[in-house]
Amino acid sequence: MGANDFRSELARVRAIETCFHGRHIEPQIYAGLDSPEGWHLENYVERGGYQALRKILETGMTPDDVIAEVKASGLRGRGGAGFPTGLKWSFMPRQFPGQKYLVCNSDEGEPGTFKDRDILRYNPHIVIEGMAIAAYAMGISVGYNYIHGEIWDTYTRFEAALEEARAAGWLGERILGSEFSFQLHAFHGYGAYICGEETALLESIEGKKGQPRFKPPFPASFGLYGKPTTINNTETFAAVPWIIRNGGQKYLECGKPNNGGTKIFSISGDVELPGNYEIPMGTPFAKLLELAGGVRGGRRLKMVIPGGSSMPVLPADIMMETDMDYDSIAKAGSMLGSGAVIVMDETRCAVRCLENLSHFYMEESCGQCTPCREGTGWLWRIVHRIETGKGTPADLDELDRIAQNIMGRTICALGDAAAMPVRAFLKHYRDEFAYHVEHKHCLVTDDV
Repeated sequence: MGANDFRSELARVRAIETCFHGRHIEPQIYAGLDSPEGWHLENYVERGGYQALRKILETGMTPDDVIAEVKASGLRGRGGAGFPTGLKWSFMPRQFPGQKYLVCNSDEGEPGTFKDRDILRYNPHIVIEGMAIAAYAMGISVGYNYIHGEIWDTYTRFEAALEEARAAGWLGERILGSEFSFQLHAFHGYGAYICGEETALLESIEGKKGQPRFKPPFPASFGLYGKPTTINNTETFAAVPWIIRNGGQKYLECGKPNNGGTKIFSISGDVELPGNYEIPMGTPFAKLLELAGGVRGGRRLKMVIPGGSSMPVLPADIMMETDMDYDSIAKAGSMLGSGAVIVMDETRCAVRCLENLSHFYMEESCGQCTPCREGTGWLWRIVHRIETGKGTPADLDELDRIAQNIMGRTICALGDAAAMPVRAFLKHYRDEFAYHVEHKHCLVTDDV
């Protein structure tokens, strides 16, 4: 992304500030980023960077005080699960006598998601500060940022930011002359989708094959190298400095009850202006689509995947009446996930779209669990058969049966991620699948 493209993207982010329930909402993670050089420490400090960490260390805020503010903010994990962040931090046994670890999950491999890499590329110090605050709150002295293996330029940018922070005394021993010490390291991943699962990520950091662990035990009690570990998403850590500077209640008021703050949505597909948009939680999807320039070419909206490729697809009529927050999307029948909004217009064939998704999950299964290893391939082969005109009427019920038997029967959620799209496409677009079976070609080519 070039400098002009990035400035244009930020202008679109700011366009929504004054039109959310009549309140002025400032961007919190993309704030003040009007230049590709804005990632440097000097620029970050000019924008108020590291004030939150200084506030904690110089005013005597206790770890309990910090966690209380994060709880009050309503901040929920931005990586997909939406678990309350402050509650998660409270699980860390702060009095544990040995080493504890903090891990940032920047393994952004979900198709349609591209927000975290831009945070690390253009505002890396906000993640560093957020992690340092989290480490203080949980009594942790060592952290890692696990960065997706296919974005080398982002990894090198974050490494450069770490060097700036260490040189300025924001990382290391006795930060600002306090008793708090925190060492933070970048870890370059291997580009495997499965390593976005938190325990597979821990295995990868330890130098092992990236495969999920059985839970329990959970990372808070047995994580990295067998020690208590807390893992949060990049965007989650990036939200923390604003919360500490301005207060948890003010952050909560930027969004909706139980859905505090702003959220970065990566909108792609059939829109005029794809990109990252930081908007208040609870913003109507119709407004987000408007910010993205509407459906490309003036075509009609057909369907939307609201939270990344693993989330259930929703038809246009449902999405246009839905707000972009965890609870509203769940009520509509899908999940907010990572905030990757994939827009598809009337020219898109539901069968072809599902074939692409099913092939991805077949390729990315780590193979550890039989239902996932065998089931994902089985799903793809049936969808491929239907797409290529060789399907049978029995295939539709077979797809749904296989998907049901995968869900809830695997160590991690990749099996569910492969099964949920299948069930949702069949639920909303079964007529297209039936048409493929009967006519041996696509319904869309006849209608559009």
